[in-house]
Amino acid sequence: MTAGAPVSRHTTTQEQIVREYIATFNQSEFAVLLGMRVVDAHDGYARVEMDCTGKLNPDAVAHGGAIFSLADQAFGIAANCTGIHRVAVSVHIQYLAPAKGALVAVAHRVEDNGRCDMYRVLVSEGIRTVATFDGVAFRITPGNNAA
Repeated sequence: MTAGAPVSRHTTTQEQIVREYIATFNQSEFAVLLGMRVVDAHDGYARVEMDCTGKLNPDAVAHGGAIFSLADQAFGIAANCTGIHRVAVSVHIQYLAPAKGALVAVAHRVEDNGRCDMYRVLVSEGIRTVATFDGVAFRITPGNNAA
């Protein structure tokens, strides 16, 4: 740190919250089962990796459920990593190409209207897009019993 540089307690707190969410998601039973790993996240963004080994269908390509799970994991982290609780209300996936190797899902928030946020997730194998995923998350506020 540079002497005299302002210290932002908010930034440190946000960074701690994000680190805790990443650790929680990386240690969740489902993430461990599928070998998913969050490699980066911040408000409205997440990058999650997964290898397809052990997740192939009878045609020897990644099972659609594994690809969906990876995209959904990135969506959930991008929506919740700063401590604001959101729940998915709608998702849609389009499978564009078969995959066999290491996959990366990158989620971005594309709209925030204060109650519902929209996210776009791209799942890639190398430079090739394997699937696109769109999700809508409803923001849960204290005292709202919707969850």
